[in-house]
Amino acid sequence: MVYPIINAILVKNEADFCAAEAHGIATGMLCANEKTDSDYWLSELLHNAPAIVDEQRQLLIRLFEETRRLLMGDQFEFDLFLPDENTPLIEKINALKSWCQGFLFGVGSAVAQLNCSRDAHDILKDITEFTKLDTENEDENEEDEIALMELTEYLRTAVLLLRDELSHNTDH
Repeated sequence: MVYPIINAILVKNEADFCAAEAHGIATGMLCANEKTDSDYWLSELLHNAPAIVDEQRQLLIRLFEETRRLLMGDQFEFDLFLPDENTPLIEKINALKSWCQGFLFGVGSAVAQLNCSRDAHDILKDITEFTKLDTENEDENEEDEIALMELTEYLRTAVLLLRDELSHNTDH
């Protein structure tokens, strides 16, 4: 999936979310309940949208189902859906913040009450803090790029840990 294509579909269909946030929502929903269906996700994304073109709908469903496959797999292939490395740093940071907001929304929309460990609460607290990342600094430097990569890697791992814990909580 190419980030700009998914983002353009969402913009064209008047979604309130960018591609990163939409992926965060899907990831959060799937972490909280792996049986979440793509129609539920689409209804959250496109509740204000006119009828979406079937080809666009199929691309969005493919993103959702690919996210499910990568999250549920044991190959550690899951990754956040963010703009590529050629995108300006400020846009990447904003996308990461949006992804985190979407993730928290997705978890919240799929689970009425979270009964999770202290570690899981700490991860959710960290993700909440990531929604407040500073995007005012116009200077791009290698240290910021490295920090963003480290945050992204942390999130990747944290999401898989949360998925494991939340899926065990919903089994009962």
